[in-house]
Amino acid sequence: MVIKMNVPKLRFNDFNDDYQNITIGDVLKIKSGRDQKQVENKNGIYPILGTSGQIGRTNSFLYDKPSVLIGRKGTINKPQYMDTPFWTVDTLFYSDIFKPNVPKYIYYLFQNINWNKYDESTGVPSLNCKTIESIKTSIPSVNEQNKIAKFLSLLDKKIELQSQKIEALKLYKICIKNIIFNDEKYTETKLKYILKKWTEKNKNNEYDYVESVSNKHGFISQNEQFEDRNVASKDKSNYYVIRKNVFAYNPSRLDVGSLALKDNDLVSLVSPLYECFTTNQNVYFMLEWFDSKEFKKGTFSKFEGGVRNTLSFTNLCEINISLPSITEQDKIANILMTFNNKLIYENEKLKQLKNLKKGLIQNMFV
Repeated sequence: MVIKMNVPKLRFNDFNDDYQNITIGDVLKIKSGRDQKQVENKNGIYPILGTSGQIGRTNSFLYDKPSVLIGRKGTINKPQYMDTPFWTVDTLFYSDIFKPNVPKYIYYLFQNINWNKYDESTGVPSLNCKTIESIKTSIPSVNEQNKIAKFLSLLDKKIELQSQKIEALKLYKICIKNIIFNDEKYTETKLKYILKKWTEKNKNNEYDYVESVSNKHGFISQNEQFEDRNVASKDKSNYYVIRKNVFAYNPSRLDVGSLALKDNDLVSLVSPLYECFTTNQNVYFMLEWFDSKEFKKGTFSKFEGGVRNTLSFTNLCEINISLPSITEQDKIANILMTFNNKLIYENEKLKQLKNLKKGLIQNMFV
């Protein structure tokens, strides 16, 4: 007969004792944050924390020992860890962790809990102290807690450094673009001389695959953009047919970056609410320019009012652009595409590190 031990799937070789069955309240006391209005000071030395992280500064602290924090209301599924003095607002719980338990281990333990399972609201997600303290779990000896905490902390540091590397690359690319697109030797012209409105419609309903333009990922399936509903019309004869090297943008969301270039051979459709166009310039150069400060400056006086800023194709065409030769555009596009490929590679590394951490936490805790 095989006896099932109370241990995780993945464990360091030098430990073999069973884990101890506990409730969260056996190792810590959940405490409530307080209103920060009376203690806020923008030049304060201590952070004021909310469910999304730091939201202000203060010269007073509510707690000065290592602590794990969890949302009381709103964002309840993102534990935070602090080992310096802090103040928390009343939507964020903090914990008084009993010795000899390791606070950083408790932090990783909290990351393995499905907090949404304990949501007690019918509207905004919320938790209460008693519910948290009554959650059943299992923990190892203090020595094993320490080893697990140190190991996962090293992985967190690697994730942090990788994130910093990506942000540095993004900043470097922005600096390069600022230099390129501000070069006074280029010829200034209006977009109307280099853009052409795209008017091909799906008249015979030949195509059925509908895409949207997102402000982060360019063209994406409309089913991905609107997961909870189908917004496409049954009759798509009035939709624009989008082919390779065609641009499209949402006139009411251009100010948040909803403009994309079709860079593959998959023919798709977009809603007739979009504006679509082509260019006789290097398409990748133009795509980067549309994501530059120069373009954003040019749109300020061209937006039409209302609930949302809207930019028609007619008004878009009145924006000025400083334009290098096609040969130089090709060189610039190649440089910026090299940055883009590097960012894709580094983001994939970051994704793999986060997935590694997620898998380790799932297997290193009972």
